[in-house]
Amino acid sequence: MGVYQVRNAVSGKAYIGTSVDLPSMLNRQRAQLRLGAHADRALQADWNALGGEAFVFEVLDTLDPPDEPGYDPGDDLRTLEDLWRAKLAAAGAEAYNPPKRR
Repeated sequence: MGVYQVRNAVSGKAYIGTSVDLPSMLNRQRAQLRLGAHADRALQADWNALGGEAFVFEVLDTLDPPDEPGYDPGDDLRTLEDLWRAKLAAAGAEAYNPPKRR
């Protein structure tokens, strides 16, 4: 589990998200874009205009869950996403999707 991004290698703009299953989520993002069904219309429009070869799917960070019964990673994943959004913004990267409301 952790934070991922779908980055436009031409503009540097990125779609940022979290998942408890990063490989599955990256596959899902790729499939939605290929099918023209991604929920983020700006990302989909750039994909349609530039083609899939202009995008990079990558894991930014992972989170190792503690050995606690009933552990809910939600808060930890949101914090990790916020840290990455701040880091990318400081580097001048723009995000397709705004941070989720907390």
